Amino acid sequence: MFEQIIISGFGGQGALFAGQLLTYAGLEEGRHVAWLPSYGPEMRGGTARCTVTVSDEPIGSPLTDTPSAVVALNPPSLEMLEPKVMPGGLLIVNSSIAKEEIKRKDIRSLRIPATDLARDEFQNERMANMILLGALVKMTGVVTLDSVLNALKKNLPERRQHLLEPNRLALQRGWDLAEEASKG
Repeated sequence: MFEQIIISGFGGQGALFAGQLLTYAGLEEGRHVAWLPSYGPEMRGGTARCTVTVSDEPIGSPLTDTPSAVVALNPPSLEMLEPKVMPGGLLIVNSSIAKEEIKRKDIRSLRIPATDLARDEFQNERMANMILLGALVKMTGVVTLDSVLNALKKNLPERRQHLLEPNRLALQRGWDLAEEASKG
């Protein structure tokens, strides 16, 4: 197995945190992992993205021009990264914010209104990243949901432990949405 995944959005949407969790989940499973963050100088509102590589073999480089999967949390990320997804790859889009249609027909795609769901179901728009991460894990099988949950438990700071259960529920919600989509 060799997956290179880019998670990208505005600063403050949790793209880097979602990527870290995915990386830690890979470590939980004894895989080779790499996490490469990239962000603009703005703390919030600028572009933040990371590339996560999870592999059964040693990783030569964490860089990629053709990721196997992309999670686009905002319109600029969708516009920039849709053309880069490898043929047959996966594109997951936060359709609450990125309303543009997906143009490519040679990739799998899933549109989830993650920000709306996070606000309506969890009263916290910042859970959108976890909803999309849950969907990514279901659709790629890159790691198990249990590994992501274990990574979350181990790496959520003490002052944020009260968010463990809402994050778990958001991950499960994304998983369930991806499962429904795969049946339809």
